Amino acid sequence: MPEQQVDLAIVGGTVVSCDGADPRLATVTVRDGVVVDIVDGGRTVDARRTIDASGSAVLPGFVDSHTHIASNMLLRGLLEDTELFAWLDTMWRLKQNFDHETLYWASMCGLVEMAKSGITCFNEHFDAYAVTPQVRALEEIHLRATLGYGFADGGVYADVADWSWAALADFDAASSGAADIDGDRVRLALSPHAPYSCSEPMWREIRELANDRQLPVHAHIAEGLRESAFMQETHGKTTVQWLNDIGFLASDITAAHCTQLTPSDMRLLAEHDVKVAHCPICNAKLVSGTMDLRGLVDAGVTVGLATDGPASHNTLDTFQEMKFAAITHKQATGDPTFLTTREVLGMATEGSAKAMHRPELGTVSVGAPADLTIVDLSGVHVAPVYDIEAALVYGSRADDVTHTIVGGRIVLDNREVVGVDEEEIVARFSEHAIALRDRSL
Repeated sequence: MPEQQVDLAIVGGTVVSCDGADPRLATVTVRDGVVVDIVDGGRTVDARRTIDASGSAVLPGFVDSHTHIASNMLLRGLLEDTELFAWLDTMWRLKQNFDHETLYWASMCGLVEMAKSGITCFNEHFDAYAVTPQVRALEEIHLRATLGYGFADGGVYADVADWSWAALADFDAASSGAADIDGDRVRLALSPHAPYSCSEPMWREIRELANDRQLPVHAHIAEGLRESAFMQETHGKTTVQWLNDIGFLASDITAAHCTQLTPSDMRLLAEHDVKVAHCPICNAKLVSGTMDLRGLVDAGVTVGLATDGPASHNTLDTFQEMKFAAITHKQATGDPTFLTTREVLGMATEGSAKAMHRPELGTVSVGAPADLTIVDLSGVHVAPVYDIEAALVYGSRADDVTHTIVGGRIVLDNREVVGVDEEEIVARFSEHAIALRDRSL
């Protein structure tokens, strides 16, 4: 009986499956959006499309477990060399003047950058601005996303208190037009901003809504020293202890940053199966502290890697994040064997998928969604390739990505995002961003 034709075959590449297996030369075949076979060595396959990945690594698409796209694209490079709260204050001055067209072009620019850097899925925290423009952009550039509706009623976000409470009272109305736009490719979440910007009643209301709707929660938790000081002054406790006391902690949470954790905090996160999104570059740049990764891992907490937004990281480049994470935690622990190349690759793929409640993603395995990234390893900056995993973590760059595939659909094809005019996107985005700056600052 003749072999059934597949939609896509990736031949000649070295598969880095990120599930603990060793890299191996193999052919990956895809049908109906999922991986149907991984066969060692080369083979002839009847496929509608064949990609020759010779000299390249074939790995799961990177999963960005905490970021802010549209809002942060509009602040990239605008305010540097400052601390977190001054940065947040300037960001809010722009957010008060956001409009949907500006946010749409910012979203498009961010999605293009993600696709070109091999990110196939991301966890968006909308910190108090409109979701609809990014939904529109995701209809054109088919990445996966979980879109977290931002809530706040205090601090620099006090102006959105009325909107936040109204959205909690009628979430169907607030999320109208954003849910189920493409099966489960784009999902929704609830995103309380932070302990210093959300009141206790708001945290309690969000917990009730999350439980009722079975929606994940995505929040900034234990982000920096000023937050820790605020929590001690107002509650006499750490953020994690306080959230536990009000009954908020649960397995549906992605906690971003987590640089200020005590051993007791880490035990509580593990006890409630709270997941953590680790943003090492942003944490260092804003002097938020170095997360105790070894402590979290030893406690059994799921940790994923994240870029945070391009205002505090400047790029949506997981390669930079992997390299920085590895060297930061070797230095922090004094242990050069801690966080191996295989482990950091797993944190950027399988670990991040679990951290943002998408456990079906993050590996190259039969039956898994065909979210794949192909990385060219022929560049002078990675030669010689003795160890593919080391080349990916320490030498490779975003511009080495040649193909990004989401659910079997090719989004980046030979380094070009399919179906969009990149030059127009950059030009339109830049025009809107400069106009926003000029009317805001």
